[in-house]
Amino acid sequence: MYNRKMTMLANAASEPVSAEPSGQSRAAHQKVGVGFSRFLSTYFLTPYVQQMTRRYLTLDPVEMDSLPGPEPGKSYTLYLHVPFCESLCPYCSFNRFLFEETKAKPYFRQLRQEMRMAHRLGYRFTSVYIGGGTPTIMIDELCETIDLARELFPIEEVSCETNPNHLIPEYIEKLEGRVQRLSVGVQSFDDELLKQMARYHKFGSGKEIQEKIRQAAPHFPSLNVDMIYNFPSQTEEILRRDVQMVIDSGAQQTTFYPLMTSPSVARSMDRSVGKVEYSREAKYYEIILNELDKDFEPMSAWTFIRSGTGMLDEYIVDSEEYVGLGSGAFSFLNGTLYVNTFSVKEYSRAIESGRMSVSAMQRYGRREQMRYRFMMEMFGLRFDRQRFKRSFGAPPEWGLFFEMLAMFLAGAFSKVTPKALFMTPRGKYLAVVLMREFFSGVNNLRDEARKALTDEERMCAMAVRSNQVTA
Repeated sequence: MYNRKMTMLANAASEPVSAEPSGQSRAAHQKVGVGFSRFLSTYFLTPYVQQMTRRYLTLDPVEMDSLPGPEPGKSYTLYLHVPFCESLCPYCSFNRFLFEETKAKPYFRQLRQEMRMAHRLGYRFTSVYIGGGTPTIMIDELCETIDLARELFPIEEVSCETNPNHLIPEYIEKLEGRVQRLSVGVQSFDDELLKQMARYHKFGSGKEIQEKIRQAAPHFPSLNVDMIYNFPSQTEEILRRDVQMVIDSGAQQTTFYPLMTSPSVARSMDRSVGKVEYSREAKYYEIILNELDKDFEPMSAWTFIRSGTGMLDEYIVDSEEYVGLGSGAFSFLNGTLYVNTFSVKEYSRAIESGRMSVSAMQRYGRREQMRYRFMMEMFGLRFDRQRFKRSFGAPPEWGLFFEMLAMFLAGAFSKVTPKALFMTPRGKYLAVVLMREFFSGVNNLRDEARKALTDEERMCAMAVRSNQVTA
């Protein structure tokens, strides 16, 4: 899915914390202050995050046979990556290759072998997130992988990504009961935008996709609809219609990501959906906040849950440490980022020889971890001051004086209590900008990791079939 796995981060939290203080109702009209927010984003926040990501989102090659084991008392989320797609979307920079059954089938087997390695290290996960790629591309292999995860670990919740063409009775029957949170990559219900993304002929019209979601939603405790906004040709009318179709679909949750890019996909995006620019982004975000307001509640800066459903499937809010298995997966453990090889061939060789597939890493000091926590707390819409102090020995106003001062001056916080800070609509948008630029930096990191691919793999990873790009 577009950016759901991100910092690899983890947790489909079943008890999300409301972004609003007790007794405070949502405003009838939420205003981000479009002009001022755009000014802050363009001239301050975006350059700041870009500078930080260039400085800190780098990788050092490493040779190691295994990830470190778990620390006593810590909880971890498991992320599994399935890097195969039937076709490649022009905006996606995740590790993905065109599907070939002769490569995908042994890959699933090796992924299960790597899960056994994690079990031998002592990990005991209670939640797993399966992303890609398209995890449902081989449904029986996926089900076998989920079943093994439940056998090895005390798994309580499984989250999984899929595409609209897999919302068919045969697949739903196999996933129901195995998967608690299903996330469907829709991106837009507008037929012309779907054609630009080369998704119309493959997945059907917007109305057909909406009907598939309506039929599938009752079979899962949480069905999330992934959307993208700020396409160059997207008008306000198209965006409002997209939001309304999400509301009418019956989905329990939706995620609206701003359009992002990276050098590896910039050319294919220019040819298909057009060049990304951000002058309308704040206005479009304000539209999303207000159009969803009656039916959905914001649970993170870009994730919204239908009122009364009580489940959250945005796994980067609460879990700080996670183990990523599979080619191209990231792990974050004890302040260190580990990156698995992006080469499926190298991944296969490592697993078959009894090794895990870590190929690079980066350690982060206390201040970098504080900045990461700052961003995640902003993204979660409720900045937990007490948890920050427990983790770093100082309140956020002391540990990150300039960052916190900037957010106070920008009007990011609606209410300040000894326990937490709550976001204004403008604060929510500034959190979107933080995450957008951070994710773009991670996309650049993936581009660096892709340099190790063989020529054959690089062509398979970057290939865009002729019917994927329309004039």
